[in-house]
Amino acid sequence: MSEQDPRRRPRDPAEDRETARGHDPAPERLARTATRYDGPHRARGDDGPQDDGREDDGREDDGRDGREDDGPRDEHDAPRGGRVERASRRIGWRKLTFLPFVLALALLGTWIYYDTATLDVIARNSLGGGNIWLRVRQHIQLTVISTFFVLIIAIPLGILLTRQRLRKAAPVAVAFANIGQATPALGLLALLVIWLGTGEFPALVGIIIYAILPVLSNTIAGLRANDPTLLEAARGIGMSPLMVLGKVELPLAVPLILSGVRTALVLNVGTATLATFGGGGGLGDIITAGITNQRMSVLVIGSILTIVLALLVDWLASLAELLLRPRGLEVSS
Repeated sequence: MSEQDPRRRPRDPAEDRETARGHDPAPERLARTATRYDGPHRARGDDGPQDDGREDDGREDDGRDGREDDGPRDEHDAPRGGRVERASRRIGWRKLTFLPFVLALALLGTWIYYDTATLDVIARNSLGGGNIWLRVRQHIQLTVISTFFVLIIAIPLGILLTRQRLRKAAPVAVAFANIGQATPALGLLALLVIWLGTGEFPALVGIIIYAILPVLSNTIAGLRANDPTLLEAARGIGMSPLMVLGKVELPLAVPLILSGVRTALVLNVGTATLATFGGGGGLGDIITAGITNQRMSVLVIGSILTIVLALLVDWLASLAELLLRPRGLEVSS
């Protein structure tokens, strides 16, 4: 008697009876076998859906066969990182209102002090007759013009010094800019007055020389910090050198360049007070008048106006730094 094949399933007596009646049970047996052994895609029997090892999260099938969502439908469905990035770009109400409110209180207190102080003829001549507004306007004019020339000199020069042909000249240019800022501002202005005479022009030249360094050094540092692989990829897709500079290098260097511009603006506001020694005007006239004539009220008013103007310029520069920063450089935290 031969041994029974272990792979052969023993026959069911019920199947023999069905076969005797002329009914072939093979299709039903195949269906039951498929229900038990169809792998990860198990069929659903009469007893209900079979457990396939996956948790039911309560979401209905939307016909996309498990594909990821194409994107957030609205702001609430946006990823957390996207919300953080948008929040980082948003300028909050404290940023917009706190410092201007403090500066407004300082100006209000200065006006009350000026209105209630007992001023003699010398103090009235220094502060009256629209002299305060004239000096403020001159100071703003000195700051704006000097900053404009600093930008059109330092940023293009920084770009040129990062090109392949002129990279060796970068240390020399930065050294000259360091000399300009290391020289005492008053001594530099005195030399310029001897050379160019008195007036607004030598004062502007001195302010420009004094403020070039932060913009120049930050421009060079920002362009040198770019990832070489990004620049190589830009060239690989067919960009010209000018397109790589305008669309890749400069946008990546914008944060450092804006930081240097902000520093230069504050430096220009402070250095412009020294323009009075060269006949350039500005709020330095009020400060020197208070020191020379020993009038404390004149000195206090001139000093407070200079401080308020410097803080206001720094606040405006910080807003510009946030608004002009490319969106792709926002850091989520």
